[in-house]
Amino acid sequence: MPDDLVDNLIGPTPYSSVWLWLAVALAGLTVCWYAGVFWWTAAGRTRGERALIGAARVALHRRRALRAMQTIQSAYRAGELTANRAGAALNEEVRRFLSAATGLRVEYMQVPDIATVAAGALAPAAPVLTDLADAQFNAASAVGIDAVSRAAQDLVREWT
Repeated sequence: MPDDLVDNLIGPTPYSSVWLWLAVALAGLTVCWYAGVFWWTAAGRTRGERALIGAARVALHRRRALRAMQTIQSAYRAGELTANRAGAALNEEVRRFLSAATGLRVEYMQVPDIATVAAGALAPAAPVLTDLADAQFNAASAVGIDAVSRAAQDLVREWT
């Protein structure tokens, strides 16, 4: 057997340790990326965000809420929604906007808690939410959906 064939019997050379460290670094970067995305997009995130980002986020939520409220009002006028259902949908949109804008869990608060416990930060929303709750749960309510819808849209437009 010639000596040059002995080199082929040893097998392949082992892989470089650079590949192992590259894989560990990429896995670490992936974990850091997901942790950063979850942290930056957390619901009600108000801690340490820049004023421009916060203002843009509130403006985006404001546009979405106003568009949804106008759609609900149009559906009510077209007869697709009853007054109770329209009141419920408007109540849900107002609460969703307030939750996104303030970081408080307004969806789970009762109206008296919104007026008092929330340290007055949500107090301007209490009359609108009271009217929406009346329209939603009281079949003989004197609250007009068009008027309370305009009041809810004004509340969202003027919220700071």
